[in-house]
Amino acid sequence: MTDLRYPIGKLQKEPNLTEEKRREMIDQIDQAPALLRAAVEGLTPEQIDTPYRPGGWTVRQLAHHVPDSHLNAYIRFKLALTEDEPPIKTYEEAAWAELPDTASVPVEVSLVLLESLHRRWVALLRAMSAADFERTLLHPDHGVISLDQLLGIYSWHGRHHAAHVTALREREGWG
Repeated sequence: MTDLRYPIGKLQKEPNLTEEKRREMIDQIDQAPALLRAAVEGLTPEQIDTPYRPGGWTVRQLAHHVPDSHLNAYIRFKLALTEDEPPIKTYEEAAWAELPDTASVPVEVSLVLLESLHRRWVALLRAMSAADFERTLLHPDHGVISLDQLLGIYSWHGRHHAAHVTALREREGWG
């Protein structure tokens, strides 16, 4: 049986990214808002409030989580590009998913936020040099991380969560 937590598989870290692989990952980040929008399009309010798996977040929580996470990633990129190995702060994703804005704000607000954020982020990513992607930050749990590594994480992340919703739609026959 497929693990419902990882509909596209677990994150595969790729050391030593080529320019071609970076472009592919940037394109995946560029496409993430459209993937998420397509995944939630046409869902009823009841479907939006359905967990994507037993014990998992609802579609609503996922739709709000992706821009929360990608906002943090965008800031991390900017910090690493402007400071020498900046320490970053983590955040409690599960607690954020329970905050009142997640329950009360329509998913459309987060879809628009994600689209706008990705326009800026992708412009930044496409302007970066190979040396820029070698810059690093200090994660309190994972140590030193390069922007190449962060690029890989977030090229997977958007596809990962959109696939949570599309897999749920397929299992439930929601079309």
